[in-house]
Amino acid sequence: MEKAEGRNQTPIVEFILLGFGNFPKLQPLLFLVFLVIFIVTVAGNILIVALVVADCHLHTPMYFFLGNLSCLEICYTSTLLPRLLASLLTGDRTISVKGCILQTYFFGILSATESLLLAAMSYDRYLAICNPLRYAALMNGRVCCQLVAGSWISSFLGCTTINIFLFKSKFCDSKGIDHFFCDFSPVIKLSCGDTQAVQVLTFIVSAIGTFVPCLLVLTSYIRIITTILRIPSTTGRQKAFSTCSSHLIVVIVYYGTLITVYVAPTANTPTVLHKLFSVFYTVLTPMINPVIYSLRNKEVTESLGKAILQLVAFRNRHGTLKDKF
Repeated sequence: MEKAEGRNQTPIVEFILLGFGNFPKLQPLLFLVFLVIFIVTVAGNILIVALVVADCHLHTPMYFFLGNLSCLEICYTSTLLPRLLASLLTGDRTISVKGCILQTYFFGILSATESLLLAAMSYDRYLAICNPLRYAALMNGRVCCQLVAGSWISSFLGCTTINIFLFKSKFCDSKGIDHFFCDFSPVIKLSCGDTQAVQVLTFIVSAIGTFVPCLLVLTSYIRIITTILRIPSTTGRQKAFSTCSSHLIVVIVYYGTLITVYVAPTANTPTVLHKLFSVFYTVLTPMINPVIYSLRNKEVTESLGKAILQLVAFRNRHGTLKDKF
């Protein structure tokens, strides 16, 4: 209990999210930037989910995973950005202790699930490219559902185990959290009690939840690239490399920033860098995932084109009927 010595033991009931600093002239610009990102992210991912559900040609394992990823990204973004936008708009940076812990909890579940889901998607692509003859048997509907359910259940169990300690914690001394959302590390620093055990547990869960999926993804893409190099057609190789390279860049940025913030020893890393890394995996990745994984695919663009044509035809038909009456 050495941590609590010399500290104000008066319990606190709310935190203050310090965000990106106290720069009043910068707040409107930040609000506009994050509002645009939020709208684009939610709209893009809703579009992907709608196309995957509506078009029977997209009822395949790859698009099943993409649809689930888009649903996840909507929840992920909605957990963090609305609170940030409200604070930038009103200037009120306070958040209740319970609300902060709940945000930490849901953020942990969603980020861990995304890590595992990206690994499942890379395994799906590995089977499709490297083992196409057995793909239909190995990646059937039951296996897809098991992989998605396993990602959610594993994340839920791991984060619940950690947050049991957090829910029982009492907070005192400083109210300020030097971050733009309630992340685990800055929140646990404000605990009155000894947090060494929960910090060790968090490190173990974070390491398993990021390193293992990251290694699976890298292994899958190494095998995929090796297979692509054997394709005799230059056009086929270029197309496959274009798709895989964009996927790999997004995955490296996502896992790299996660590992830097939660696993790698970064005690001397400036807080501003932690915030910058956090922006990558909490804000930018959910926005670009629909473009990288879905909207660059020929099947999705064709489905989107057909949907637009059907919508235009429906509006024209509706307008004609109104003119008659």
